[in-house]
Amino acid sequence: MTFFNLELHNGFKNLDYKEDLKSKLALEYSSIGVWEYNAQENRVYFSEGSIQIIGINDPDFGKNPQDWNNRVHPDDQTKYFQDFQDHLNGKKAMYDNVHRVRCENGKYKWIRDRGKVIEWLPNGKCKRAIGTHTDITILKNNEKKINNALTIASEQNNRLKNFAHIVTHNLKQHTGNLESLLDFYQEETNDNEKANIFNHLLTLSSSLSKTIKDLNNIVSVQTNKNKRVEKIYISNEVDRILNTLDYVIKESNAIIHNNINKKLYILYNKSYFESIVQNLLTNALKYKHPDRDPVIHIDSTFNHKTIELSVADNGTGIDLEKFGKDIFGLYKTFHPNKDSEGVGLYLIKNQIESFNGQIKVESTLGKGTTFKIIAPNLREN
Repeated sequence: MTFFNLELHNGFKNLDYKEDLKSKLALEYSSIGVWEYNAQENRVYFSEGSIQIIGINDPDFGKNPQDWNNRVHPDDQTKYFQDFQDHLNGKKAMYDNVHRVRCENGKYKWIRDRGKVIEWLPNGKCKRAIGTHTDITILKNNEKKINNALTIASEQNNRLKNFAHIVTHNLKQHTGNLESLLDFYQEETNDNEKANIFNHLLTLSSSLSKTIKDLNNIVSVQTNKNKRVEKIYISNEVDRILNTLDYVIKESNAIIHNNINKKLYILYNKSYFESIVQNLLTNALKYKHPDRDPVIHIDSTFNHKTIELSVADNGTGIDLEKFGKDIFGLYKTFHPNKDSEGVGLYLIKNQIESFNGQIKVESTLGKGTTFKIIAPNLREN
């Protein structure tokens, strides 16, 4: 039985048959359903519209008053029940709630659920309530896309501001030094001093070229999100990278365990993947503990949504309380190592994020560091 048996359930007895049919058809073709709770019968009547929204074929749906409630998404149930209770307690003139409901095919749809108690029992409890279900799934999906677009735009804007600040700061420093040295060179009359200043100019020129190259690499990563991706068997690619680092590994007396399943693959840009893994491995070797040989474990986990790759070492570690917020910043260094440049982690973070991934770090000073890369588990069509 549905809500549209008007003579039995909604009291609109003055409506004639044609108006009843028009109302029914209008609701059924507008993704709107109607429900009525009858306390005396302890059941809920649902219109064809409500039934069609979730794809139910059971004519007895609603005999159990929990039939709809049991399909509400677990994350939405608390507010769902609380909103209705607030209406029953007189805190709200109408019941109004947005929730997800599980359809017969197992998928969820977004529903705006509105209603009102229209009859009360002498003891103050609900005797009869009516309301509507409106399918707002398309609206919610569009809202999500808009929010995602705004988030991306905001992140890109912040990244642009940060990059502009970096460029301004670093190039200004170089050009300021260059101008000063040129002034000294023009004023200097001693040939030996001039030669000395010229050597400084060469050093500064080399440093400026490297800075521009670093910034160019970052721009390249941030503006080439659509670079070609290919199927990469992770374990095989890691082995290949280890072979290229063979001399450095032997020189460091390091032991590296590639524990990745041979069958695990990822759809990714090969150049980026190589850069990410190589940077993490060379960092682990560069910042080895002075009292022990490096031991590095490369592991992976995956599910239908993500692939996680971890590189764990037993090196010097990083004081995350002190440096955690700056660890992926450009030109940020945390070790006295003369080879530290503060570019590698910034670069790989951009490479990972350009493919909608993320990188996390866990570290204990004096014990070691673990970097975790979480990437979307893209599968081939």
